[in-house]
Amino acid sequence: MDKNAITGLVLIGLILIGYSYLNKPSEEQLAEARRQKDSVELALMQEQIRVDNQKKDLTFSQEDSLESIPDSVRLLKNQEVYGAFSQASVGNPEFIVLENNVLKVVLSTLGGKPISVEVKGYTRYDGSPLILFKGDSTRLGLNFFSQNKVIQTDRLFFTPSDERRNIAVTSDSASVALRLYAGTDAYIEYEYSMKPDDYRVGFNIRMVNMKETLSGNTTGIDLNWNMFIPRQEKGMENENNYTSINFKYYQDDVEEFSTRKDIEEQNAKTQVSWIAFKQQFFSSVLMAETSFDNADIRSEKITGSTQFLKKYDATIGLTYNNNSESQIYPLAFYFGPNHYRTLKKYGDDLERLVPLGGALSRFISRYIIIPAFNFLHGFIANYGIIILLLTIFIKILLMPFTYKSYMSMGKMKILKPMVDEINERIPATKPMERQQATATLYKRAGVNPMGGCLPLLLQFPILFAMFKFFPSSIELRQQGFLWANDLSTYDSILSLPFTIPFYGDHVSLFTILMTVTTLISTKMSSASTDNSMPGMKAMMYVMPIMFMFLFNNFSAALTYYYFLTNVITIGQNYLFKGMIDEEKFLKEVQAAKAKPLKKSKFQERLELMAKESEKARRK
Repeated sequence: MDKNAITGLVLIGLILIGYSYLNKPSEEQLAEARRQKDSVELALMQEQIRVDNQKKDLTFSQEDSLESIPDSVRLLKNQEVYGAFSQASVGNPEFIVLENNVLKVVLSTLGGKPISVEVKGYTRYDGSPLILFKGDSTRLGLNFFSQNKVIQTDRLFFTPSDERRNIAVTSDSASVALRLYAGTDAYIEYEYSMKPDDYRVGFNIRMVNMKETLSGNTTGIDLNWNMFIPRQEKGMENENNYTSINFKYYQDDVEEFSTRKDIEEQNAKTQVSWIAFKQQFFSSVLMAETSFDNADIRSEKITGSTQFLKKYDATIGLTYNNNSESQIYPLAFYFGPNHYRTLKKYGDDLERLVPLGGALSRFISRYIIIPAFNFLHGFIANYGIIILLLTIFIKILLMPFTYKSYMSMGKMKILKPMVDEINERIPATKPMERQQATATLYKRAGVNPMGGCLPLLLQFPILFAMFKFFPSSIELRQQGFLWANDLSTYDSILSLPFTIPFYGDHVSLFTILMTVTTLISTKMSSASTDNSMPGMKAMMYVMPIMFMFLFNNFSAALTYYYFLTNVITIGQNYLFKGMIDEEKFLKEVQAAKAKPLKKSKFQERLELMAKESEKARRK
């Protein structure tokens, strides 16, 4: 890179920093902005819920229906709205806690739904308990027509099957049933069950004697599930990049929503096995024992909030047989970590919730990285040391190919004067002769010009697999190493009083170390190779700077791994450099020139075909 290019890059950086500094808000403005954000975040969520409720309410507002109208008057009014379900339209919410060693699920009689799920053994970035959702941030209920009335079960009161309000699951499985009555013998039942040390919560829906209650032409009912997704991690921007909806078609592949789109909708018209509201390290999954008929799924990004990331909605189709007196829908929830081995135990491709990339990188992660990672963790507790050993293990696997690549590039540099002599001797108007003479030289010297590409082709899938593995590995979550408090997110050694565009408001030391070692490795590689394109050579130095801006907010484990890879590569280059005896190699090339060039059988056949073609032309 010439001085002008370096000067230009420095000036651009100084301009960006200066602009950000001059336009940074004052402390008073920052304090006011924080106060306003804190005051409106919850209001944003509540307003969205209020709007949703208002759209679905056909006669009166939720405030009137639940507070301002006396129970007796409300019951009479609700008979017009809810018909057979009018008795269930009044009441006071009660709460039932279903709890084992890994989950605490709070059920509400209003809607018969889970209103809070705590994943034990984990905390949020601020040290508070890890709650997947709480209160009005989630809704779950059936929608159908009854006597020409729209019924939404999440707004009606269910009756618990027993008096227990705190159910601890320790040695045997336990269950609780909540019923929504439509008369004496007709009811909808939600049965929740839990086993010890299990992230799976059974969820069976029973329709009992509902034939007369539902409209006669009913062939299907809708199960509506929506949720506001709360922030759990320190690196909110990075967490958003891994927060999405995943769903699996029945006996088919897993689909994933884009993490970049502000709004995305998909209409799955065929059978669906499960739907996951996924975050970076935790998921809420609704699963069918067989399949759902169809599903309309929607994701919307929430802007202007530091507490919530996205809002997810799913309208799931269930078949209803109006000729049956009783019907059951065996479903289940998974509330827990996106841990590969844990998810794999439940089957049905749930482990695909851990994003491991495409087919090739997923293969590398499943059969090389994850087994090696778990094996090392069986002996070593510190994940920083595990990443170091894993890096060394991968570099040792690739060392034979790296050695051949370096030796090939080093020999090509030695041959550079001879190639220049060929180019001077043969004019540019004869490119085929030039190429043939150069290829002959390389062949006599035993050099393969493409030999340096193989290690790159082998390393690229591994580098990409690591790019996907480290940010999604829950094992690294809140695990510290050296100055990094959490290897799953960025390491910050300095918080800036302003934000640099495309960089952030902090300085990641592992990212800087990665950039510096990449530049050193690039310089060493360019010194051992022939690069006759100055523009390409300059780009080789610009790219690491660009990656520094890109990776500043990424997982510290990832930039630490790339830093270690660069350090080992630099050491290998010093080692291989001493193995090339330039004088000996030149003598071998000169000796090879004096010998007749042995032709391959393929070349002999080509020459024979050319001679026969010439003879035929002359005849």
